[in-house]
Amino acid sequence: MNRLSIILPAKNEAPALADLLPRLRAAQPEAEIIVVDDGSTDDTRRICTEVGVRCLSSPYSMGNGASIKRGARAASGEVLVFMDGDGQHDPADVARLLAKLEEGHDLVVGARDWDSQAGVGRGVANTMYNWLATRMTGHQVADLTSGFRAVRADKFREFLYLLPNGFSYPTTSTMAFFRSAYPVAYVPIKAAQRVGKSHIRPLKDGIRFLLIIFKIATLYSPLKLFVPASAVFFLLGCLNYAWTFMHDGRLTNGSTLLWSAAVIVFLIGLVSEQITALTYRRDA
Repeated sequence: MNRLSIILPAKNEAPALADLLPRLRAAQPEAEIIVVDDGSTDDTRRICTEVGVRCLSSPYSMGNGASIKRGARAASGEVLVFMDGDGQHDPADVARLLAKLEEGHDLVVGARDWDSQAGVGRGVANTMYNWLATRMTGHQVADLTSGFRAVRADKFREFLYLLPNGFSYPTTSTMAFFRSAYPVAYVPIKAAQRVGKSHIRPLKDGIRFLLIIFKIATLYSPLKLFVPASAVFFLLGCLNYAWTFMHDGRLTNGSTLLWSAAVIVFLIGLVSEQITALTYRRDA
């Protein structure tokens, strides 16, 4: 294994880091460990200094995704491991992710089981996200939002410009890897209850996750989104025409508008498909 960098985004996670960092150092003594302090107001920096871990501090909070990007740019390892700084992830599982990565994959994600979900609502939401992402990509997505993952640094840095500064960088990076035909694998893990209070707001961030899925779907494979939408408009136009013809014997403006919408949506999908191809174009 080439040099390994472990990156932990953290915002006011000092109690969890005090327990996690020594165990992580013991499990991976040769690894470069970087804590990205996202504007914390607690003892995060002091704890990192005491443990001998590199700490990148921000003067204010920029978001979880921004911390991931800062850590990825600063890391010197050829393999990056991302894990939460709240104590949910077991340092012993890092070796399992790396072993899977060595089998020829470019991204390995720690997939949580149902018991590891933070409540029934979060579990149902994650199940729905996984199903939608699976349909969009055509590949089995076992855990779309897991922040515990191992990845080859050069591949991951290709998509830094796509990652949002807030939550859901796992969503974006996973679907980008699928789109670029980089091998992705999943390793089942058990996630413990986090130490302290979660920074995720279920309703607001849940809607945001859903919007990001559709946003990335248009970036991943736009026609998979636009063609069904176009078909719905076309069928609605046909149904409306059949109804009005049987009752009034004529073609109404409503049917014409629905058919026009079907054509417009389909053409937008074609244009989006070309833009997607250009986005992922590689120059020799």
